[in-house]
Amino acid sequence: MKKILVTGGAGYIGSHTCKVLHENGYLPVVYDNLVYGHEWAVKWGPFEHGDTNDRQRLDEVIQKHKPSAVMHFAAYAYVGESVENPGKYYQNNVSGTVTLLEAMRDNGIGKFVFSSTCATYGEPQTIPISESHPQLPINPYGASKLMIERILQDFDVAHQLRSISLRYFNAAGADPDAEIGEDHHPETHLIPLVLDVAAGTREHITVYGDDYDTPDGTCVRDYIHVTDLASAHLLALNALEEGAMTTAYNLGNGKGFSVKEVINVAQSIAGHDISVEIGPRRAGDPPSLVGNAELIQNELDWSPGFTSLNSILKTAWAWQKRQKKVSQFSSECKAVSGKNDQKK
Repeated sequence: MKKILVTGGAGYIGSHTCKVLHENGYLPVVYDNLVYGHEWAVKWGPFEHGDTNDRQRLDEVIQKHKPSAVMHFAAYAYVGESVENPGKYYQNNVSGTVTLLEAMRDNGIGKFVFSSTCATYGEPQTIPISESHPQLPINPYGASKLMIERILQDFDVAHQLRSISLRYFNAAGADPDAEIGEDHHPETHLIPLVLDVAAGTREHITVYGDDYDTPDGTCVRDYIHVTDLASAHLLALNALEEGAMTTAYNLGNGKGFSVKEVINVAQSIAGHDISVEIGPRRAGDPPSLVGNAELIQNELDWSPGFTSLNSILKTAWAWQKRQKKVSQFSSECKAVSGKNDQKK
């Protein structure tokens, strides 16, 4: 069984990709520092605690498991934080990746699938955004990912380390079996925030601006299901195993959905109204971000399986309800345990 080192494999997209790898005959070896990841999300292979900036630890894990390739998800990904603390992002995202690549080079691993982002494009000049769109990031997060894409090209030329970079649009949804799902702290993504309101764990959702030049005045985004993202990573890995050259692909639905549409679909799925407040626009929020994923569809035969907003939100809602039940069960167990302790 081929082993794949999955950095950040205890995180949202990484854990879903580990499940897809397992289902397709690979053994994912998760390497994660658990700053944002969760050990409970590591279900399909061994877990190794470590940081990408720790060269000694990387060498230990690589020499122990001897993976044939690396999938790299480990990164800080809060845009606002990157503006306030750029050094943190360049140190972790860029320096950590260079350390990882050098460990791969020195240990003879030459295949790399990279979790990149549509944030490398910056403000959209045309919609939908294709891979030929200028890459002009407007924040340190996007800049850090673009730097890594350039580094990957250089490592290919110098060390024949081939890579495929996948530029995501808005990852959404959860494992259809509700085994894993989205669980960020703090949570900044629209869909889980809306569903928190639907579940009664948040009072309202704030819509940041309803006067954009869009059909209903709210921002439009391209939501791509997390399992579809995971499947694209598998195809990228297979392509590298078959000799594919270093390249980059967009990953998106090719459709745009507005904030109001997300809220309306969430209300329909939950079966009740969701409290909404209108706030001011956020700086740097473009009216519309929609991706063109025709290149990966044509070259790797990838296509999203979850194309409707309804199908995406249903999986997220199933995960949300399961988490709420687990939370309630945990609280009940603690209450019973506390009563028993008092009797002793």
